[in-house]
Amino acid sequence: AAEQESPPGSRFVCTSLPLDAAGAGCPLPPVPMQGGALPPEEELKATVLQLRETVLQQKETIGSQREAIRELTGKLSRCEGADGKSTGAWKNEVGKGKDTMGDLPRDPAQVIDQLSRTMQTLKDRLESLEHQLRANVSYAALPSDLREMLQRRLGELERQLLSKVAELEDEKSLLHNETSAHRQKTETALNALLERVSELEKGNSAFKSPDEFKVSLPLRTNYLYGKIKKTLPELYAFTVCLWLRSSASPGIGTPFSYAVPGQANEIVLIEWGNNPIELLINDKVAQLPLFISDGKWHHICITWTTRDGMWEAFQDGEKLGTGENLAPWHPIKPGGVLILGQEQDTVGGRFDATQAFVGEMSQFNIWDRVLKAEDIMNIANCSINMPGNIIPWVDNNVDVFGGATKWPVETCEERLLDL
Repeated sequence: AAEQESPPGSRFVCTSLPLDAAGAGCPLPPVPMQGGALPPEEELKATVLQLRETVLQQKETIGSQREAIRELTGKLSRCEGADGKSTGAWKNEVGKGKDTMGDLPRDPAQVIDQLSRTMQTLKDRLESLEHQLRANVSYAALPSDLREMLQRRLGELERQLLSKVAELEDEKSLLHNETSAHRQKTETALNALLERVSELEKGNSAFKSPDEFKVSLPLRTNYLYGKIKKTLPELYAFTVCLWLRSSASPGIGTPFSYAVPGQANEIVLIEWGNNPIELLINDKVAQLPLFISDGKWHHICITWTTRDGMWEAFQDGEKLGTGENLAPWHPIKPGGVLILGQEQDTVGGRFDATQAFVGEMSQFNIWDRVLKAEDIMNIANCSINMPGNIIPWVDNNVDVFGGATKWPVETCEERLLDL
């Protein structure tokens, strides 16, 4: 019966047999023959010891087999995690669809074959991973090549940095030289300005600004006068403003006159003898209610328009008189000569000493329109600086002759001294 093939699913059951039936089935440990020299108790004790040693050896064998089974189970579990399909196929093949509950196949040849296949599968997967790793690494530089490349780049960056530092040092040196030169120029200009200020503080003939000066005519003669370089265009209205200071008597004389060919009295402001101040336009006369012969600075403004010959007279910003029919509809002729301090009998000449102005004047300005009363008040109060758009009061536009002089002055400051 043992030599025949057992049907599928059959089990082997071991049962105890008597001593005389021991054969090739289940070998028993040798038992010492009775009838020897030892007593029965001793023989029984020896048999028990042999049985105990046999049980211990069987336990050790079973323990080692359990360790082998446990190790193989762990390996199979790892194989299942790596490749579930192969493990599943192996289970189906070994167990024929039956859950073996982790039992190993009984045939060692099948186990070895299955393990070989599993190892081959793992080997193939490892080779695939190595191939992919080599493919990925082929696109990047090897560590040694990468180190050399980084060293080259660092060397290049270091050389560029040193070159930039050298350039900055050169620029710093040039900038220092330029700064030194600029400082010298600045110091030279400041020294020149300081010298200029010192000269102005000493009160020489230079002026603080182009319009801060006065013309002094101290004597009543026919050769002291000032001349405006610019001439007048044709005018249909005008405003003349100036600062005056005079204590001459009788009369202050002629502060200014404008003569054109064929008309010596085109525009004249005059106080002659015991007469009041008069404004002449085209030899027509209007008397102005102005009183300026007290030896103090006064601001005088006169406006005129050809329309109906309207005129206005202002003293120190206040309008003191107005009138009309002064040369109505007569335009002021262009191309004449403006004289300060003398009345012209011909264009630019034939002065009369009895009509000469004695005193000082400043800020002589002419506009080609009638200024508003508010503007005139602000000019007189020194609230605004408003040079004439036709004739401005600037140093290079005024020449003096015969002993007349120009002096630096701030008229508003001197006016405060007169109050």
